[in-house]
Amino acid sequence: MRNQTPELLAPAGSLESLRAAVNAGADAVYVGGAKYGARAYAENPEEEDLIAGLRYAHRFGVRVHLTVNTLLKEAELQALPEYIAPYYEAGLDAAIVQDLGALAVLHRQFPLLSLHASTQTTVTGPESARLFRSLGVSRVIPARELSLEELVRIKQETGLEVESFVHGALCYAYSGQCFMSSLLGGRSGNRGRCAQTCRLPYSLVRDREKPTKQSLLLSCKDLCSLDLIPMLAASGIDSLKIEGRMKSPRYTAGVVSVWRKYLDLYAREGEEGFAVAAEDRAKLLDLFDRGGQTEGYYRKHNGRDMIVLGEKKEKRKPNLPYEEELEQRYVKTERELPLRGSFRQRAGEPLCLTVGAEVRHIGTVSAEVMGAVAERARTAGSSPEAVRERLLKTGGTGFRFSELAVSMEEGYFFPVKQLNELRRQALEAISATIDSRFARKTVRPTETICDGETGDGSSAVFEGRTEDKPPAIHVSCDSEEQLKAVSAMSEVSMISFGSDSLPPERWEAAISEIHGSGKQAYLLLPQIFRTEAEQFFTAQAELLANLPFDALIVRNLEEPGYFRKLYESRGKLCPSLLFDFQVYGMNREAQRCLKGFGAARLTLPIEETARELRALETRGQELVVAGRLPMMVSANCVKKTAARCDHKAEYMQLRDRRMMDMPVRTHCAFCYNTIYNAAPLSLSGVAGELRELKLGAVRLLLTNENAEQSRAAVRSLHHSFVLGERDVAEAYENFTRGHFRKGVE
Repeated sequence: MRNQTPELLAPAGSLESLRAAVNAGADAVYVGGAKYGARAYAENPEEEDLIAGLRYAHRFGVRVHLTVNTLLKEAELQALPEYIAPYYEAGLDAAIVQDLGALAVLHRQFPLLSLHASTQTTVTGPESARLFRSLGVSRVIPARELSLEELVRIKQETGLEVESFVHGALCYAYSGQCFMSSLLGGRSGNRGRCAQTCRLPYSLVRDREKPTKQSLLLSCKDLCSLDLIPMLAASGIDSLKIEGRMKSPRYTAGVVSVWRKYLDLYAREGEEGFAVAAEDRAKLLDLFDRGGQTEGYYRKHNGRDMIVLGEKKEKRKPNLPYEEELEQRYVKTERELPLRGSFRQRAGEPLCLTVGAEVRHIGTVSAEVMGAVAERARTAGSSPEAVRERLLKTGGTGFRFSELAVSMEEGYFFPVKQLNELRRQALEAISATIDSRFARKTVRPTETICDGETGDGSSAVFEGRTEDKPPAIHVSCDSEEQLKAVSAMSEVSMISFGSDSLPPERWEAAISEIHGSGKQAYLLLPQIFRTEAEQFFTAQAELLANLPFDALIVRNLEEPGYFRKLYESRGKLCPSLLFDFQVYGMNREAQRCLKGFGAARLTLPIEETARELRALETRGQELVVAGRLPMMVSANCVKKTAARCDHKAEYMQLRDRRMMDMPVRTHCAFCYNTIYNAAPLSLSGVAGELRELKLGAVRLLLTNENAEQSRAAVRSLHHSFVLGERDVAEAYENFTRGHFRKGVE
């Protein structure tokens, strides 16, 4: 009995790579077009080449997925349907999408197109997967950091297909939750232009300790989970994804061929007969070696052995014979589809050539063409063997006859030109027939309304605020010292504190202190919501349900569904949900989706300029205008990598080659790290340019500031945003305006 194996999904950064992937045995290929892809610096075929590649793949039963996995600005979203239409009409199998607005538009405009939620959406559990299902998504590509158990749970509880990375580069940060390249160099990973700043050397600085030696603390080894094929296949994971759209066609061919070999081995022999040969491991390292390989997160949450650490070793010498073998076998070879053919000639009837093939996913395909009526030979007629030999000459067409029957009468002669033309017409006809079986028609555009779930009807956080009032000041605190300092300030209207900033037994007292000073109290939920977070909040469910929080700040789409259920199960109304900037609404359609998911108010994106923000719905919304912005959120722990894990939540400093120190916060309750920008954000000096946005609130993010620094930052915001004063003293010495004037590409 043959064991079931998942789809093998290969990367293609060019038409040549696409063909190499198909030739090497991929079941599906994902490729970027000229726009909207998360690998903007890949070769990325233009429309004509991509459609040619699509048809080549379909001929051999290989599906093609187009990456639309970046965040889209308002103008870009408007142009999306026109960009997708030619590929949709040619039979594109799926689109891999990050942006909520893009999902909503594609679901309406192209109803037969499968939609896959990109790993950039940071799906970490079944609740977020359900939200994406409401937008028409049929497959999710969860965060790469999830364990196999977490992946299986998503599949079992939602019925969605699950795709998971198994080979290639690993980002240090959760995909979609990294601003490092964006904030340091203006090249956003959310826009496909990551500069891979994490691959540089850093040292860790802790209080009263000597800095560690500079090393590649944030550079992950490459993923290779080849040994886990039996476990992955048995789990029911639908698709195994290879990373590498920036890599060469040889790389694609080599990795795909090795994975194909072992998936087929498992299918034939099962787990008992499965073993990976040492020479195949060596081949994979010959193709690319960043500093070793790791199995990734399937069986462990993090680990020092996942990180490169030491200075990069000498590059492996190229394995030229192996590369040449790949070139000749997969890259330069034209794969041929086997055909069944039948040539028929009868007196007084046109010549007839029928061809047929079995094409994966669509079944039997056939075509029949007619030629001229044959004339009797004046001397010797053509033999069946000569006719067959001529018709079998299909070199360079992408087809070959596996069988060809010739039925003809004696005494007739067929010119070579006539047979060649008949064969050409037949091959063109079968090719067109295959293409037509995948072709679709584009539907007319419909009204731009999000199809997302509706919220719980709770009142808006800023209800009653009118556009002629200045924005309220909202301060997010990360320590009790900060909370006490800002609670006493009349300038502040709202205070939020992190779920792990204060121990749960202190939450009630903190709310009382905040409410006692006439302010609203919000709970800042974790940026990553996984098993650890669910266990934490389940343990605190009774306490949480009975505390008078005015709002919960959502930073991960796993949270709206989870917390609504938590409150409903205890007969309570869930507080208003304020969606933070890490849940992206970079266009109006995405904003509508977030409102549909239950957002009472939105925190506007941090990667858009003031001009770009004006294209959004900004009235009554919130904007982060001061404080250190988070640059990376990682399942790996800098402290565990550089020293040891002591389960102590604290701030440290990550020092780069220029001696700039970036605060690092360990969130031990939820087992993730946050790395912050060395330079705090401050928009106090440009507050006047933001007034036309009619914001409901401006927000200060406090990290490791002391009480006096916290008060100074609040005063600066009050004088600039509330009182409208000019030339306000900045609260921070070395600050940044972020993307206020210079956005991201």
